Amino acid sequence: MTNETKTNFWSGLALWKKILIGMVLGVIVGSIMGPSAEILKPIGTLFINAIKMLIVPLVFCSLIVGITSMKDTSKMGRIGLKAIVLYLGTTAVAITIGLTLANIFLPGVGLNMTITDPNAVGKEAPALVQTLLNMIPKNPINALASGNILQIIIFALGLGIALTLCGEKGEPAIKVFESLAEAMYKLTEIVMKLAPYGVFGLMAWVAGKYGMDILLPLIKVITAVYIGCLLHVLVFYTGMISVIGRLNPIIYLKGLINPAAVAFTTTSSSGTLPATIKASREEMGVSKGISSFVLPLGATINMDGTALYQGVCALFIAQAFGIDLEFSDYIVIILTSTLASVGTAGVPGAGLIMLSLVLTTVGLPLEGLAIVAGIDRILDMARTSVNVCGDLMVTVLVGKSENELDESIYNKTA
Repeated sequence: MTNETKTNFWSGLALWKKILIGMVLGVIVGSIMGPSAEILKPIGTLFINAIKMLIVPLVFCSLIVGITSMKDTSKMGRIGLKAIVLYLGTTAVAITIGLTLANIFLPGVGLNMTITDPNAVGKEAPALVQTLLNMIPKNPINALASGNILQIIIFALGLGIALTLCGEKGEPAIKVFESLAEAMYKLTEIVMKLAPYGVFGLMAWVAGKYGMDILLPLIKVITAVYIGCLLHVLVFYTGMISVIGRLNPIIYLKGLINPAAVAFTTTSSSGTLPATIKASREEMGVSKGISSFVLPLGATINMDGTALYQGVCALFIAQAFGIDLEFSDYIVIILTSTLASVGTAGVPGAGLIMLSLVLTTVGLPLEGLAIVAGIDRILDMARTSVNVCGDLMVTVLVGKSENELDESIYNKTA
């Protein structure tokens, strides 16, 4: 673990400790104050408004930077296409697992929470065909102004590809977006420092209004996310290795132990890269060229664990507020989480930012963020480990398809 990774780890751990303390204090204070805890809610509302402020510029700039960072050579283009298709495909499967488990566990059913923000009321779902048609913005400026997340994602992807194809003429614009993205990462870091206070205010209000009944559903959320993560790795990833790669999945599971452990403790896919690259080369036999390209790409765009967590949390919040989601809403959640994974920033609080994006897209109340924020660190450890396991799985499959997987190394521990 590098010094920078250690610093990020302890900094992130300190932040989530404060958030957890804020949550616990909020529950205690709210339970004591009862309905009068309503006076503390504006503290949380300010934090939620700050989160809303970040969504559009953060997603837009991050997506463009993510797309333009992929260099254009014939081999890297082919390898990149394979990796991106696999990464996005596995992300869609992950969020589907999350949605399924949330429908099985029903963690939010019975809470009967009420929406205090009239703008957060779930809207009537459009037809599926209309949802797909609406993904292309007629006016991208209007899409940015109105916060239409799917349209923003599509426009950002198109603009990023166009800037890459422009070559040198696109470089000045790319540098502008890179600078803006860095500024948004820093602003996100600043906003997340306010999270303990925001969580305290909202949890005090929630506990004062709903009492201690909120605790059992949170245990169900944690259980559903961890079961989903285990299923995704032990069933789906090993199945891909066995069926598509025609390789022994047990060796894959042995090779990911160290990277998964580092990811679990650091909650950083980027910070785990040294361990992931080492495992892919020394224990799985992937060539230096493949691992050096596919793994950093995965640390940027592969968010299987985060997507699974979003599926569980989005359904939990919908159930808690008594909002029925249509089939088209499920499709929108899957599309939004899958496409937004390309532009997820590797900064503390990125999971919550992505969740707020999903909630906004389907009209779910952002007030629900405060309920899961206190346990986010616990969930983050599991979802980051899944992200890293997915990076390794895709790297092995791409290496095998390019004949750049040394099977004598891969099979040596069989």
